[in-house]
Amino acid sequence: MNYPDGVNMMANTSVLAVSLPMTPITLLFGTHVAFNLFLTLALAVTGISWYLVLSRVFVTSRLAAWVGALFCTFAPSMVSHAGGHPNIVSQFLVPLIIWRCLALRTPGRAVRNGLILAGLLVWQAFINLEILFMTAVGLGIFCTAMAISRRHTHRGEVLTFLRGLGITAVVTLGVLAYPLAVQFFGPQSYHGLPQFVRNFGADLGSFTAYSARSVAGNELTAERLAQNPAEQNAFFGWGLVILFLGLMVWLRRSVAVVALGGIALLFAAMSLGPRIFLNGINTGVPGIWAVLHSVPVLNSAVPTRWAMAIAPVVGIVLAIGCQKAIDLVRSQPSARGPVRVAMITSVAMALVPLVPTPVRSAPMTPVPDFVTAGTWKQFVDDDHTVVTLPLPDSGYPEPLRWTAYTGLDMRIAGTYALLPNQNPLDPTDRTALFSPPWRPTSGLMASIQQGNPTPEITDTRREMTLADLRYWKAGVIVLQPQTRDVEMLRAMTDLLGFEPTWQGGVWTWNVRNLVDDPNAVLTGPVID
Repeated sequence: MNYPDGVNMMANTSVLAVSLPMTPITLLFGTHVAFNLFLTLALAVTGISWYLVLSRVFVTSRLAAWVGALFCTFAPSMVSHAGGHPNIVSQFLVPLIIWRCLALRTPGRAVRNGLILAGLLVWQAFINLEILFMTAVGLGIFCTAMAISRRHTHRGEVLTFLRGLGITAVVTLGVLAYPLAVQFFGPQSYHGLPQFVRNFGADLGSFTAYSARSVAGNELTAERLAQNPAEQNAFFGWGLVILFLGLMVWLRRSVAVVALGGIALLFAAMSLGPRIFLNGINTGVPGIWAVLHSVPVLNSAVPTRWAMAIAPVVGIVLAIGCQKAIDLVRSQPSARGPVRVAMITSVAMALVPLVPTPVRSAPMTPVPDFVTAGTWKQFVDDDHTVVTLPLPDSGYPEPLRWTAYTGLDMRIAGTYALLPNQNPLDPTDRTALFSPPWRPTSGLMASIQQGNPTPEITDTRREMTLADLRYWKAGVIVLQPQTRDVEMLRAMTDLLGFEPTWQGGVWTWNVRNLVDDPNAVLTGPVID
């Protein structure tokens, strides 16, 4: 992808910890089956993992563990990301990391516990570093609060914890040193997300609203309160917000619960972004992210996703609250009826409106015969590529499926990935872009495809097109039937000076000889 520059796969969502074990599935059944299996198992295994940890570490009641695990797995943020971000919804290691981090305080097992936690951290690093970072921040705050509150009653616990944490840090950093060096300093690495993404904040009104994918949700309201359908990261609804605040008051004697409430509040504040919006209106009030968004590492985080990190906190508190109610029923039989009614009613009013609707799906556009029949091999080899019109991006990802179908044997120009900016006016600017840096030909075709009028085709444009084709080492230009295909076909024909060929369900221009001949030029028709 993105020939000749390539893509830094450590700096993108390569999910090596999942994709490598699933290689047999990909090779036998294709990327489509592998992706859907990955997405399905991500949610299922995450739910199982939360249930196991909640039932063994936080609560004794299976019912309480089920309530917490179900919310952690099917929270509105998880459901919204389940539409296409399996790396984000693969949170099955998060509860295990929490469990093993808390186990570091066990005396006499510093090496064993440190190595286990290090293994989990390395595993998560090759799934999603953003989730790992949020988990680490939350755990750091929680463990600090607990250490302070227990310093008199559990003497020596801090030293035991720090000893195990030191072993974890040494092993984790030792294993991840090279991969992280590639990610942050290797070829095609970038430094920070684009400014517009760093401004993505959760709308203050979204915390009490319902997502488009909830039974009580409204798509128009959700669209107004979120940047896109995949980033509906808050949307807890009034019922759950009230229940959570009520549990905070009811369980206020528990330092652990108060610490969790503080983490939720901090994450909510961070998720608001540099400017606070309320119901789609910019209030002009700066958020704490206005100070944090330029800090290294944090400048690669999407602020609205900090709201997503609140869901596990809420799930744990829900489980603890249900456990408290169940204990109250057992200890006070006379209050059994009212307590049960109160618990069931409050939980139902908070969670039933959040029940997710089915994940939407649609038939994929078939891969053209030009690819499936291997016709592309006539034009492409180790020194030549396929150039599609337009080049692949977030709005036109089809060519990425084509090269995936060939096992990445079909080299293509362009891609949809995080890539460094290549600003000739500022060579030090390596802010991330979501597509390769602009080139005259790719920009022209993208503009036409978006509905803009075709500019005059001059010899200067032809000269720039030839330079682009040589940069990409194009062997063939391919145009698939799509919106504005006639306009793109006419423009490219005018640029090249010859008509395309229809083969394998696409129009093709064979430009291999043109690119390989250093003396070739493109000129317009001679007018007598």
